[in-house]
Amino acid sequence: MSNWIKRKKTKLIKVGNVPVGGDSPVSIQSMTNTNTCDVVSTINQINELENAGADIVRVSVPGFEEAKAFKEIKCAVSIPLVADIHFDYKIALEVADTADCLRINPGNIGKESKVKEVIDAAKHNNVPIRVGVNAGSLEKDLQKKYGEPNADALVESALRHVDILDKFNFDNYKMSLKASNIEMTVEAYRKISKIIDQPLHLGITEAGSYRAGTVKSSIGVGMLLSEGIGDTIRISLASDPVDEIKVGWDILKSLNIRSRGVKIVACPSCSRQNFNVIKVVNDLEQRLEDISDDIEVAIIGCYVNGPGESKAADIGLTGASPSNLLYIDGSPNIKIKNDNLVDELEKQVRQKVSDNKLLSEKIIARS
Repeated sequence: MSNWIKRKKTKLIKVGNVPVGGDSPVSIQSMTNTNTCDVVSTINQINELENAGADIVRVSVPGFEEAKAFKEIKCAVSIPLVADIHFDYKIALEVADTADCLRINPGNIGKESKVKEVIDAAKHNNVPIRVGVNAGSLEKDLQKKYGEPNADALVESALRHVDILDKFNFDNYKMSLKASNIEMTVEAYRKISKIIDQPLHLGITEAGSYRAGTVKSSIGVGMLLSEGIGDTIRISLASDPVDEIKVGWDILKSLNIRSRGVKIVACPSCSRQNFNVIKVVNDLEQRLEDISDDIEVAIIGCYVNGPGESKAADIGLTGASPSNLLYIDGSPNIKIKNDNLVDELEKQVRQKVSDNKLLSEKIIARS
């Protein structure tokens, strides 16, 4: 965790084997977009998400056929699964013995008696509930009271559900208050964070396309995380769910909250560049996606900022003529010509990752 962010300490709950809240790392999750009844496709997508770095995956369970499929899917994967339930509380009861978490929406789940049954099932199976308040599905009386969704409406909806959970002595839950509007979402989370100590699930819902949604989510989720608010995040994009995980990691890496995989520092490129920076960065990023180890690589096109950035990274490349200079652990190492730049960089990065692993193993063996 970055030392410039003072994170609010919330209650610790567990979604499967993943701790959420307390001092645990901010977890990253996404949601499958396959047909849940297509068990094979859904399992494949869950595995893709896990390989991309997901800590938790949510699966939509709109009906009893999907509930049956969910049980099959759960048996075939190792990552914790959240069952996403809307409208029919009986579906939540059906999967409570299988899911690692039950997601319900107070705006559409119905009467208190129905919520109580879900709480009882969660208690019996020792699984948490995620209370998901959404600006697009607020209770009708709140829509009438406020006229249109706003932060206060989201908080009031959330607190209604908190009251029910408290009434039945249930505190194994996390909360989300989402809107597609950044200002509304941020204000709602700030307010609820001052009122409850439960872990908070962050996200800008229905954020939009890959590019626009990434920008909106980075601003909204990033603002809250920088204020110490938030215990788990989901980046909602109209894109491949794997992109949600990648963007989520990029947000956490940018704030120095968590780090995974190759972090590339690169100049925007200009006429001083001695190689095609943009192409090299894009090619290298694509080639190194399989690496989950934490390593920083600097790709700088010229000698203005090149040496400084390269010395600060695990591996750095500074553009020069006739050959570019490669730094390893802050020291100049070898010169590389442009014609085999990406191949050589990939080789050096993979060698560095391998060396780091061997060093870690030796340290562990000595201790």
